[in-house]
Amino acid sequence: MARPVIVSNGTLHVGINNYGLVHDVYFPHVGFENHSAGKQLRHKVGVWVDNQLSWLDDDTWDIYIRTSETSLVGYIRAKNEKLKVVLEFEDFIDTDDTVFVRNIHVVNLADYEREIRLFMHQAFAIGDSRGNTDTAQYLPDSNAILHYRGHRAFIISAKDSDGNYFDQRSIGLFGIEDREGTFRDAEDGELQNGIVEHGRVDSTLRLKLSIAAHSSDRVYYWVAVGRSIREALNIHKTFTDHKQEVKQRYERTVSSWRHWLVPAEKVAKRLPATERSLFLKSILYIKSHIDNGGAIIASTDTAMLNYSRDAYGYCWPRDAALVLWPLIRLGYTEEPLKYFEFLQKLLHPAGYVMHKYRADGALGSSWHPYEHGSIHAPPIQEDETAISLFMYAQFYNTSKEQADLDRFYEPFVKPMADFMSEYFDDVTHLPLPSYDLWEEKFMTTTYTVSTVHIALLAASDLAEAKGENADAVRWRGAAEGMREAARKYLYSNEKQYLRKGYLRQDGETVYDDTLDSSSFYGAFIFGLFDSNGIEVVSTLKAMQSKLRINGTEAGLQRYENDQYRKQSADTPSNPWVITSLWEAQYYLERNDTSRADMILRWVADRAESTGMFSEQIHPITGEQLSVSPLVWSHAEYAATILDYMSEHSYG
Repeated sequence: MARPVIVSNGTLHVGINNYGLVHDVYFPHVGFENHSAGKQLRHKVGVWVDNQLSWLDDDTWDIYIRTSETSLVGYIRAKNEKLKVVLEFEDFIDTDDTVFVRNIHVVNLADYEREIRLFMHQAFAIGDSRGNTDTAQYLPDSNAILHYRGHRAFIISAKDSDGNYFDQRSIGLFGIEDREGTFRDAEDGELQNGIVEHGRVDSTLRLKLSIAAHSSDRVYYWVAVGRSIREALNIHKTFTDHKQEVKQRYERTVSSWRHWLVPAEKVAKRLPATERSLFLKSILYIKSHIDNGGAIIASTDTAMLNYSRDAYGYCWPRDAALVLWPLIRLGYTEEPLKYFEFLQKLLHPAGYVMHKYRADGALGSSWHPYEHGSIHAPPIQEDETAISLFMYAQFYNTSKEQADLDRFYEPFVKPMADFMSEYFDDVTHLPLPSYDLWEEKFMTTTYTVSTVHIALLAASDLAEAKGENADAVRWRGAAEGMREAARKYLYSNEKQYLRKGYLRQDGETVYDDTLDSSSFYGAFIFGLFDSNGIEVVSTLKAMQSKLRINGTEAGLQRYENDQYRKQSADTPSNPWVITSLWEAQYYLERNDTSRADMILRWVADRAESTGMFSEQIHPITGEQLSVSPLVWSHAEYAATILDYMSEHSYG
């Protein structure tokens, strides 16, 4: 299930699912730690009225979700026709404090006065722990419920518009000892008023509202989060004048986001309404996945944990660099600088970056080994090192801040460029094998060759700017001849398209002639081959024949016979958002805006109602598949729009 609403301030990050329920709670980093990962950890919302109880996820509610295009604020409307009740949520995280706020408008649609009881449920596995060592307590002097474990504390409270706090609460166990959770305690409209529990604990609070016919009331709900109980309590205590506090925090948050968005707004105001909204939301979703410590997370949607071993809550250096590209083009500086500082600290002494990292800088999980038969190699994707260096060069070329180059050259630029200039096969004069960008195959790929080639040229330019002429000559020398070697080893004259790659091992070269969209993209976007040349043009023609779903005008699969999240044996492989947009970027480079237009519309038509793009698209129904949002998808959309703006004048 997607996360159509995401709110974040770079330290606290909350994902809300299609039912309007909190489903991911990250603190103190975006992407790490998730305190509410998994199906059992949905924070349920329920309404009890006329002796009936209904939860928002029981499929009796019509739910409409939208988000602002100028701030990370979510708006959710849930209507239950049978109960004659509407709930309207305004959700945000304060930009300055680690507090999540839900301003809930409760509407009585009946033609008589009724007592409506609102139940708010919280379930945490603090620190993503399954050790059953959490504690939940009622704090009578603070009119709040506390969940804590170690250096993580959550203070939950709520008031109605008259200033009345929740009148009942339940604290108990879930997922152990045959307990489903305290939400079950609400089935008769009453809660047991528990005071403490430890283990795998959850809690539910109740607010009782008397609402006249065709009238409404408000509930103000907040979760204050801290590294200590005191820190969380200090935030909670500011809600004494709850109406004014929520109003001020909301206005401050909206104002802060609008100020941050100004560079993007300057571009967006020239766009038609649909493109403007999707572009601005894409920039916001990118920012929502950037941790205050610099890491850029691929996706914070953990729905796939219900089916897979791991999620996308990591910083892949490749994804991160490509996500930065539209921000750099728009003139943002803080986010790129923080990311390069983050990555510099993690650089391997040999000069490469590893597969992926947690937001706190620790090495992420991996399935890449050090040994491949007779080849021993670091478990890396060399394109990640290359694209990181290339993106720093893009940033420098935009900012021209010599002080930044002086700061990053020795610990960042030079080690990576030295590594890439030495990680070469003397026979082919192309990079030694590493894993492909899809993390699946160990070989020398067309995409990786493209990124290494452009990165070495960019590094040479940086060396010249720094006055390090020997470095400049050495790195440019390593790049020389790569294009000719790539034409020899990576283009199949028989197939008439660019290969995925090859593996040279034990004196034998084994070619992989799989048609892969990344070969096309890398070759033209990074200038390995001319976009008008036969290598690129013939590869695109083959892709449109073999990677396009029959009967469609847009949408490209990653490569032939892609099995990742394939829906069934009878359906084609899934198109991806990024690969589809790569084709649009190519047409814009060729100044063919009409074809690019068509692809952009195709992608836009498949966005969620909140403007979110997933990783993949169902080949038949067009629905979104896999994680949503995938920030790389949003970055490619934003990059394509920026390309369009440079080629075509709207309005």
